Amino acid sequence: MQFYDCSYHNPPPPKLTKAQKDKNRRRQWKRGRKVVFQLTELMSSLSTRNMSGKLEIQWSPITNKFITWGAEIGLYQILPYREDLDLPPTGFKVSDTHFAQVLTTNCNYHLVRSLDIYPKCQKDLLLAIGLANGRVALTTFGPSEHDAANLPGKELVPRHSRYCNAVLFNPVEHNILAAGLDKYRADSSILIWDINKFNSNNEPTSSGRMAVNTMAPAVELAKPVAEFATSDVTFSLAWFYGSNRVLAAGMNSKNIKIFDLRDQNKIVNSTTTKAVFGVCTNPNDDTYLASYVENQIYLWDMRNFEKSVVTIPQTKPVVKIAWSPTKYSSLASLQRESSVINLYDIKQTVVSNEELEPNIMDRIVIPGSNHNITSFSWHATDENRLLTIAVSGAIKDYTVFDRITVNWSTNTIVWSQGRKSLRYLEDSFVDDVSARIKERAKQRYGVQEEFAKNGELVKDNLSLANVWNWLQLTVKLKEGGILPEGEDNHPGVLSILSNIDPVQNKSEVVTMAWSELGYPNCQTSIVFYRHEDRDKALQLCSWPLERDSQYMTDFLTTLETAKAYTRAATIAVLNLKLELAMDILNRAPDDTDYGSTLNIVAMALSGFSDDPVSVWKQNCSACIQRMTDPYLKAMFNFLTAIDDNYDDVLNEKGMAVDDRVAIACLYLPDDKLLEYMKKLGDELCNEGNLDGLLVTGNSENGLKLLQKYLDNTGDIQSTTVIASRAFHEYLGSHTVKNWIENYRDILNSWKMFHERGDFDIMLASFKNAEKPAQQVFVSCNFCGKSISAFLQNAERNRQLHKTSSKTKLSSCPNCRKPLPRCTICLLYMGTNSGDISGSKSTPFDSWFSWCQTCRHGGHSAHICTWFEEHQECPVSGCNCKCFSVDAFAGPP
Repeated sequence: MQFYDCSYHNPPPPKLTKAQKDKNRRRQWKRGRKVVFQLTELMSSLSTRNMSGKLEIQWSPITNKFITWGAEIGLYQILPYREDLDLPPTGFKVSDTHFAQVLTTNCNYHLVRSLDIYPKCQKDLLLAIGLANGRVALTTFGPSEHDAANLPGKELVPRHSRYCNAVLFNPVEHNILAAGLDKYRADSSILIWDINKFNSNNEPTSSGRMAVNTMAPAVELAKPVAEFATSDVTFSLAWFYGSNRVLAAGMNSKNIKIFDLRDQNKIVNSTTTKAVFGVCTNPNDDTYLASYVENQIYLWDMRNFEKSVVTIPQTKPVVKIAWSPTKYSSLASLQRESSVINLYDIKQTVVSNEELEPNIMDRIVIPGSNHNITSFSWHATDENRLLTIAVSGAIKDYTVFDRITVNWSTNTIVWSQGRKSLRYLEDSFVDDVSARIKERAKQRYGVQEEFAKNGELVKDNLSLANVWNWLQLTVKLKEGGILPEGEDNHPGVLSILSNIDPVQNKSEVVTMAWSELGYPNCQTSIVFYRHEDRDKALQLCSWPLERDSQYMTDFLTTLETAKAYTRAATIAVLNLKLELAMDILNRAPDDTDYGSTLNIVAMALSGFSDDPVSVWKQNCSACIQRMTDPYLKAMFNFLTAIDDNYDDVLNEKGMAVDDRVAIACLYLPDDKLLEYMKKLGDELCNEGNLDGLLVTGNSENGLKLLQKYLDNTGDIQSTTVIASRAFHEYLGSHTVKNWIENYRDILNSWKMFHERGDFDIMLASFKNAEKPAQQVFVSCNFCGKSISAFLQNAERNRQLHKTSSKTKLSSCPNCRKPLPRCTICLLYMGTNSGDISGSKSTPFDSWFSWCQTCRHGGHSAHICTWFEEHQECPVSGCNCKCFSVDAFAGPP
């Protein structure tokens, strides 16, 4: 057995000379230096990208000017836009009505951490820029009005270099500038500067902080007016608008602290929280303060700062929050990688002097950019106007529409517009069912004694007009003895035809050959049916009974006058008068909707043939489906029907219901007729079609049809008045009572009391004559019991015993206390007023009348005589102007 050593042996490194060793050291040093240089360059690039790559936007104090900042700072101006306007090379649209134009840019600062605009700018902007080295630079976009104060170019320098996380001008004392810095040992992280106060000495101050002019070789020194937050890090700052010397700061990822410039030795207030980012105060109310952390927004009440009032969760990490300066308690928030802005309307609720948790209503605003938004800015004065900027650099000028509160009075619509104005509009322009109900009520719709007059008021609604015409026709037929008198005052076709029995009371079958009608080439016959009840139904449909009657001619002439040429021609064909139908179609003018098409139809009709294999019948059957007019389709379906099957004619929904009913009464046998009527009635009831009342009449199915019509249209007026006029036996039902009460409530809410009174009078005429219960009575001033009841019983006993003596009452019949006296004659209530004017007294003269203000009164005759010459109350010592009060009282 043999063993082998399989391990790998590295050869020993060769020995290097001293020169080779030095060469390798230099090579490694250069390689390491290159790696360090590349890493440093990469970190610098990343740092620059983080600090200047994010695009920010901010409105300026100057009208319609704003800035953006990221890699560079740009100044823009917004101008009105028109379709015929050519945009300048540096212009772009920001909304449908405005475009923005680039004015200038500032590329001097690349490591921008924060930025704010001097609030007191008139023509030119002054910017305060917080840099990555902690300095705050004051700069402009060129020569400006601020050059006189020698402000542009100055830098406010802290003692130690660190990030400047926030820079903010005071909104009231504009020269005060706050800077929030990172932590550095025992140094302060909040520095308050007064930009109008710079030391002219060339020596550093005791604090070591300087204001350096980078545009001139001379160095000027400045000292902060206040310093706060030693050994802390400041992430965000916010001035209070009401208490302009008070500053809120988010610090150390664990505190929000409140500082007062008037007392620099202590913290005014503080709370423990991680939500230290984006601290902002409400411009309209110093009570509330907002901040955020990650995907949570916190709302704070400064009166109870220990705990947040409410927390608003977000779906993504929050990037920015800001209060609207023009709308009370409206907070906007932007989330990371989002193209929308969330708005929160915060409403404070007070119950019994106790404030409850704020009510927050949220909504989403989509400014219109397809890219993710990186920042937004509210306009300081224009209501609900904001700017947004996206990752792509797209800028949008957007106006947020307010939630409006609408109030609808009896004749106007009032709504809020903005913070300080209300707008109103007369509701006469509203074309909905309520406006039509009100207008019809003013015209006494539904309470007109004649049904036809009610139909004229709604002639713009064919279905409603047909209902009133049906009611009028039933009355006319009853007066003519055609329809029998009875409880069913307004019967329907189904009720009339119910007496037909296919066995005991069947209809007469009439067969007529086409050759007898003047068509010798036709070999078949037409079958129709006659019955007394069928004739009544035809008259209820306004159709003539006899084909050759004068009524037929007048009926078709009326349709021609109404330009219903196709309907007139179809009814003529259905009454087997084809030549008359051709004459009607030929008389139709060319300026109708059909043009000369009706002449072609007449020509086609002239070739009528009943041969089922004829070319005419085959061509007509093929062309029917392409026809659009329902009456022309019904005409040719009738002429091409096979084996007396008229289903295509009867199921043509474009035809009027009364025409379909009349055709069924003429050409359907008894069993099919009743079946079709029931089917048609159920179909129209389910649709809520008022034309179905012709079939159902004032039956229970008709009541269901009215309910369906009400559900579809909301026309409580027509439903109520039709039920009141036609469904007398159902007036006591719960459904009809509910309709009546709702309609009365609507009229009362519109203060249409006279119209409601007319309706009540009309309604009472259909009910049983019952005396309404007494609603007003006279009661004793001492015991409160009714005196009227005693008088009514006494009058009833007097009539029962047939005595002529009248009951005179001067005291309460219950407690025997005296009744009020007349202020003129001093007699008690209930006694005769006497004759004081020389004329015979009437029963009204003895009635008592009293002033509703001072409660003094007397006999009506005496009071009327007194106030013919006086204005004041007749009671001595009472200065009430009774007559004037009554004179100013207008009618109800």
